[in-house]
Amino acid sequence: MAVISIIMITLLFLDFTGSVHKWFGWMAKIQFLPALLSMNLLVVVGLIILTLVFGRLYCYVICPLGIMQDGFGWLGKKAKKNSYSYSAPKSILRYVMLAVMIVSIVFGISAVVALLAPYSAYGRIAQSLLAPVWQWGNNELASWAEAHDSYAFYSVDMWLRGGLTLGVAIATLVILGFLAWRNGRTYCNTICPVGTVLGFFSRFSLLRPVIDTSKCNGCGLCARNCKSACINSKEHTIDYSRCVTCFDCIGKCHQGAISYTRRRAVSASGNKVDDSRRDFLAVTATIAATAAVHAQEKTVDGGLAAITDKKIPARKTKIVPPGAISIRNLASHCTACQLCVSVCPNGVLRPSTDLESLMQPESSYERGYCRPECTRCSEVCPAGAIKPITVADKSSVQIGHAVWVKDNCVPLTDGVECGNCARHCPVGAITMVPSVKGEDSSPKIPIVNTERCIGCGACENLCPARPFSAIYVEGHEIHRTI
Repeated sequence: MAVISIIMITLLFLDFTGSVHKWFGWMAKIQFLPALLSMNLLVVVGLIILTLVFGRLYCYVICPLGIMQDGFGWLGKKAKKNSYSYSAPKSILRYVMLAVMIVSIVFGISAVVALLAPYSAYGRIAQSLLAPVWQWGNNELASWAEAHDSYAFYSVDMWLRGGLTLGVAIATLVILGFLAWRNGRTYCNTICPVGTVLGFFSRFSLLRPVIDTSKCNGCGLCARNCKSACINSKEHTIDYSRCVTCFDCIGKCHQGAISYTRRRAVSASGNKVDDSRRDFLAVTATIAATAAVHAQEKTVDGGLAAITDKKIPARKTKIVPPGAISIRNLASHCTACQLCVSVCPNGVLRPSTDLESLMQPESSYERGYCRPECTRCSEVCPAGAIKPITVADKSSVQIGHAVWVKDNCVPLTDGVECGNCARHCPVGAITMVPSVKGEDSSPKIPIVNTERCIGCGACENLCPARPFSAIYVEGHEIHRTI
């Protein structure tokens, strides 16, 4: 079940068609920290109840970063049989890291939240490292199909959205991979704030692995196979705050000394828990979390000139997507998971490099503009940083306003007619007027009605001026409805 979970979540970050989110989008909504930040209390309470009954099953079958670590841990075990070993709990470190996360959320220190959030860490790995490979494979398939007169597939634009985000993703993968290869879920039980919170509740779980001391011969096989390093075989104890209920210890015990049973109730039969029970609990975990909670055709812009050589203008205020409500709201809720970046069909969203909003999404229009009919980012955000909006809402939300730069305008610099900005403005906020008042034959230049402009960036993106557009969008701190 854990393998199915991580495949579904990974596909969310690889999907460029919008179809996968129709089926698996709920997997992002049931991640603990995004649900908490979006105030989705139904999911949060559901996950806590799940933990109080079964233990930390969330960490075992729902959290993608935990499942990824299990994969590296398995590789480590292949290299050295029974490679895990018991380690004493690092309680002070765990609670210090939890306190750091809480303080960061309260005071809006988004960089720390982005680095510590487990779901977001995996999202960056999938979006930065796996998505390019996936897109390359798609483009190769599209080329092959086209050579055989088939257009069942189409090529997609491949580009690096953020070098800093890529570096963080690589560092995260290397560090966590090494720790997991060496001794299992070290990160989960020493650093991860979600693991610490759920670990507190799992100490009181109704069902848990229990060691029957009358049957245990002290071989230590359970401890050497415990990916959470939480079984002290010498003292016959299990640290339930770190146990992720994977049942590996039960499966490896040759004496039948460990059973998954009710708290304070030791099984007298000594029967092992079979795979059917493990599968049942895994399915139950996913279904319980799910209970707490169309394909959109790809549109391809027509264009005039190549836009790859455009440069980003120096904006005084950054642009955040419709549904974010304000820059402050986005900063206080976003965990920088990159899901919105990965689904943006027009290359508008990319990770921020500013320390205050590190790796959180911001808009820029060198590669495309924010199409009025697209609401994908608001549909997939699991943390409430981008609220769900309709197409009608989007056309009336002002995220910024266009600013004309006289020195770059083609009619004035090259003496040719243009009007691209006015022709493509979806809300009719730009009008072409004579550059010299009273002389209708003079070159026509744009005038922007800032009250009607929604900041979609169509004018900036389609402006033929190079390297900087003659018209660009300034963001708004707080969005407003027009």
